[in-house]
This record gives sequence, C-alpha cells and structure tokens, in this order.
Amino acid sequence: MIVMGTSQANSNVVALTEDHVSRVTGLTKGQLRAWDRKGFFQPKFAYDDRKAAYSRFYSFKDVVGLKTIETLRSKYKIGFKKLKDVAEELKAKGFDHWADTTLYVVKKEVHFRNPQTGDIESLRDGQLAMLAVIDVINDVQEKVAELSSRPQEKVGAVERHKFVARNSWVISGTRIPTSTIRRYYEAGFSVEQILTEYPSLTAADVQAALDHENCFDKSA
Repeated sequence: MIVMGTSQANSNVVALTEDHVSRVTGLTKGQLRAWDRKGFFQPKFAYDDRKAAYSRFYSFKDVVGLKTIETLRSKYKIGFKKLKDVAEELKAKGFDHWADTTLYVVKKEVHFRNPQTGDIESLRDGQLAMLAVIDVINDVQEKVAELSSRPQEKVGAVERHKFVARNSWVISGTRIPTSTIRRYYEAGFSVEQILTEYPSLTAADVQAALDHENCFDKSA
C-alpha cells in the first residue's frame, strides 16, 4: 500500500559525514559501518583505510537510499535478509543503487517502477500493482538543508572542540577536518574541485583550512 519514491535522488550533490547521515536517516553509525564492512551499502566517498577519522562521506543519493532502507526496516518491518534479497533483485533489474528507482511496498513485498513502461512491477515476478506514492526525497532535502546552514561568523574560520573529530581542527560549524582539505589540495584538487566534493563549504572555508594547515606546519 505504500511507496518510497527515490527516482529524483541524483538532483543534489552533497558530502555528509556519518554523524549527519545518522541524524537525517535515523540509522546508527554502528549500522552504517557494519553495512559498509559487509558490502551491503558503501558510501560514495571513502578512504581505503576505514579506521581513519572521517573516512566515510555520503552523497545525497546515498542518503536517499539509506532513508529508503531505514523506512523499509522500521515502518514496514522488512528484515535485513529480505533487504539483501531486494538489493540483489534491484541489481538483476539493472539498478546499481537503492536510489535509482522508485520503490513500493505492499504486504511486505517490494515493487519498483519499470522505467521503460512506467508500470509498477514486483521485483520478484514482474506482477503489476497499482499503489499510492509517498516520497522520501523531500524529507531528506529538508533535513540536509537544516544541516548545511551555518552562522555567517563561522564561514571562513576554523575551530577545535574536545568532542568534535577527536579534538582535530575543523572548518567552523562543520565536522570536516582541515587536514582532509589539505589532503585534497596536495592531491592536485583545485579550490573549485574541493567545493564540488564539499558543496556545503565556501571558497573562504577552503582557504581558511589551507592557511591553518600551513601555519600549523611552520609552528611544528
């Protein structure tokens, strides 16, 4: 009887930390990390060394997919084994990501919208269904917008707090370490390219992080 719409999930680009994703989706950081280790759901942006601080960043599309999964689990009581089956069935239908199509649920069976015909079909047997639509994208967009808003005085500044990023220096109002920005810059990324990876930041934020890292080197 219910639908989680995700087909517009590629309309935004963001890079969100585990903390942000947890707040938006309701999933715990432990769940996110376990799903990453098992290969069930891996973030778009991630370091090979997952033990490093802030080694996982999620795109908007990732967050829509995760919110869909969380809704399937919590509201419609679909278990993890069934979710794994759904993931495999989606891949068999040509969908590489949970947010690549609109998913529907009726009596704990997952359906999808066939992009070629527009029909709503069962993932398992192709049987047609007529269902009402509930979209998770607006909810995710609103929550992400709330996360990305920062006071003007924090733009172009860095800070450090005892309980944020293990007391590392971060761009003010975020949990993005200045050392991470430096690594991107040293890897050859321009300021514009770094902003593509972190759309919630400004050029002033990136420059403040690089200036801080340079001063830190000189004082070491």
